[in-house]
Amino acid sequence: MTKKPLILVTNDDGIMAPGIRALVEVMKEFGEVAIIAPDKPQSGMGHAITINSTLRISKTGFYGVRHEYTCSGTPVDCVKFAVNKILHRKPDLCVSGINHGSNASISVIYSGTMSAAVECAIEQIPSVGFSLCNHSIDADFSASQAIVRTVVSTLLVNQIPLWSCLNVNIPPLHIDEIKGIRICRQSKANWIEELEERKDPSGNNYYWLTGRFQNFEEGNKETDSWALDKGYVSVVPVQFDMTAHAAIPILSKWNFDLKK
Repeated sequence: MTKKPLILVTNDDGIMAPGIRALVEVMKEFGEVAIIAPDKPQSGMGHAITINSTLRISKTGFYGVRHEYTCSGTPVDCVKFAVNKILHRKPDLCVSGINHGSNASISVIYSGTMSAAVECAIEQIPSVGFSLCNHSIDADFSASQAIVRTVVSTLLVNQIPLWSCLNVNIPPLHIDEIKGIRICRQSKANWIEELEERKDPSGNNYYWLTGRFQNFEEGNKETDSWALDKGYVSVVPVQFDMTAHAAIPILSKWNFDLKK
């Protein structure tokens, strides 16, 4: 590029999260940064958009950039505001995160962090979602910043395939302990979930969603779960086309008889 790229930064943990602060610090090295992030945590929102209530944006000044706003909606709402209302054009790059906690494997479909990146892919904007596999508010993001720097500098001289984005997950290790970066596929897994019943101080029932991760591909070196377990950064190309292409030839042999 002959001029500095315009880089959109967003997340799902909210504009005050340590992860987005770490991300903004690195992005300032690469171009003009614009920040539009949720005004409160929006984890687990997936690709939700706000259609049944009002949306509000507020200009902020936490990070010293010209375009810096909070949005009352979801991460995807933030991207829509950025492109259609605030920047009035598509940014050259979108980075989302750095998320507090893994977005590998099945978690990608629930992730607000990744859905912001996917929304940018729909808009044909090169985009990456970054996640550190550590939920602690005191997590050390120094290794993640080094990984972000490497991934973004590589991305800016290459081209992400059209209609796709990158899901980058980083193990909670010191940079000297990380073994490398691996291109992977999403592992086949799910969450074994329970709705734990509790009582509030008034004696009324409420429920808390809990669960444990179940990986159906333990030991498969092609997957992001294996890479992270072994100390690698996983990079998974993600697309929004959810068609099960392998199932089309099978279903084409079925006999859908409307006369029955």
